[in-house]
Amino acid sequence: MPSTTPLPRLTMGLIEWTLLITLGVLWGTSFVLSKVALRELPPFSLVFVRLALTSLLLLTWLRVSGAFSGLALGQPRRVWVGFLGMGVLNILLPYSFTAWGQIQLTSGLASIITASAPLFSVVFAHFLTRDERMTVRKLAGVCLGICGVAFIIGFDALRGAHADVLAQGSLICAAIVLAMASIYGRRLAAVQPAVSATGQSLCAALVTLPLVLAFDRPWALAMPGALTWTMVVALAVFGTAFAYLIYFRLLASSGSTNLMLVTLLIPVSALLLGAATLGEHIDARQLVGMALVGLGLAVIDGRPLAWLHSRVGRARSVT
Repeated sequence: MPSTTPLPRLTMGLIEWTLLITLGVLWGTSFVLSKVALRELPPFSLVFVRLALTSLLLLTWLRVSGAFSGLALGQPRRVWVGFLGMGVLNILLPYSFTAWGQIQLTSGLASIITASAPLFSVVFAHFLTRDERMTVRKLAGVCLGICGVAFIIGFDALRGAHADVLAQGSLICAAIVLAMASIYGRRLAAVQPAVSATGQSLCAALVTLPLVLAFDRPWALAMPGALTWTMVVALAVFGTAFAYLIYFRLLASSGSTNLMLVTLLIPVSALLLGAATLGEHIDARQLVGMALVGLGLAVIDGRPLAWLHSRVGRARSVT
């Protein structure tokens, strides 16, 4: 998820917009790939294999790019503690919550709920940081986003048991821990981004392994088919490793505020791909909820409102 570490607000050129759209498609596609892989792999097993392959790919990238020395075991203990914390908060928990929730929910709906993470990040940043204080505009955006999430989940949950409430709650937990990770990750600001991503993936994979052995008992599972392995490899290569490299490129060139716009693109691509490839149904309630979440993020960001205000001002001056 985009870090809340203050970065310069830089412009978005054609290359940056192309990368941003590509990142949104990659992460949106990940929800569809996971949905298919979960037909034969339990959640923890899917997370572990995905992370193991991602770690191998990123280690190879560091070796090729000459940055491997930055991951030396001689790193200060606090850095490895940071890797472990981010591996749990930013990878293990959200991946696991998302995978478990997707067993019952469509990939599009899962992506919409998870996209609410920046809304929680605004609230956490107000209480846990000194330079990301809550404003009236941000509060309005958070309220709109929360209404959108509630609309997506549906009011049946308020009247008692609902078949999907636990799954939807799992995805809300994924959004919350991602928001917490965006605050916690500020302590790794001085570490080279690609090194940080590799360290997080390695730590998350190591922590996930005992969970796989304890809960999934892989020796008792049937061997997944070729389609499942294809989905897992695609998840690791495109949805995680390649996506991380694009993410860090955008973070350096465009800043975290611009990068946060990707959260508006992920549900759109996931919904469309899920409908096109898996035959998933998109209902009006989900579209309205997604629109409210997107509007909330736009209000928090502030720039769409500023652009609209400037356009109205110009129109009035002309008349």
